Amino acid sequence: MTATQAIVLGIVQGLGEFLPISSSGHLIVVPWLLGWPDHGLAFDVALHLGTLAAVLFAFAGDWVRLVSSAVRCVLRGQPFAEPEARLLWLLALASVPGAIAGLLLDEWAETTFRSPALVATTMALMGAVLLIADRRASPAGPGAEQVRLGHAVLVGLAQALAIIPGVSRSGSTISAALFLRYRREEAARFSFLLATPITAGAALVKVPHLLHTADLSVVVPGMVAAAVFGFLAIRVLLAYVRGHNYVPFVVYRFAFAALVVAVLLARR
Repeated sequence: MTATQAIVLGIVQGLGEFLPISSSGHLIVVPWLLGWPDHGLAFDVALHLGTLAAVLFAFAGDWVRLVSSAVRCVLRGQPFAEPEARLLWLLALASVPGAIAGLLLDEWAETTFRSPALVATTMALMGAVLLIADRRASPAGPGAEQVRLGHAVLVGLAQALAIIPGVSRSGSTISAALFLRYRREEAARFSFLLATPITAGAALVKVPHLLHTADLSVVVPGMVAAAVFGFLAIRVLLAYVRGHNYVPFVVYRFAFAALVVAVLLARR
């Protein structure tokens, strides 16, 4: 892999991680379309370090408030007394299903799941799910601080599905929150906050091995590109959904799936 290829894939990762279009699906399909060698799941996870930096920077103020509230409440012996503290514990709980899925299906994620045909299928299916979910969004729905225990578990289970490329971590969690009648912007915000622990956990597992085997002069530019474009994607999506729906992303998912199917048929 060249540094240019790594930067292109970093841009793909940054945009795809936070827009509901599946970064993992694009990281499989884009090299396949362009005839580049498969860079492997470990490199994908390294790019997630870039998007982790993006979401931490974008929500730094939120994380300071959440952690400060949690510490304050624990010291008082009332860990759930404040909405911010309660949200932090719910984010931790919602991360558990994704962590379990990652551990149980890690080998499949490295091999079986890296299939353009699978990506095309899941891109289309999740496009339909997102379309239906978007119609459930409520302008008067609750915000992230009002997430209930059961809702956090359901969104966490939806996040676990993102181990399958094409599903999209942000797409599945946003869809779940929309089905639960959360506002579009708040569904995205909860999804982005939930990205932090699961991404950090995956990086801790995969990146140390990558650092011992990969050319950092190639990996680092990709991570930087992922961070920059990930931050831009967060800002753009949050601003966009304040007054618009998710239908353009549904259309994109269907078009992308159709492109992959067309190329598969043409290459037979």
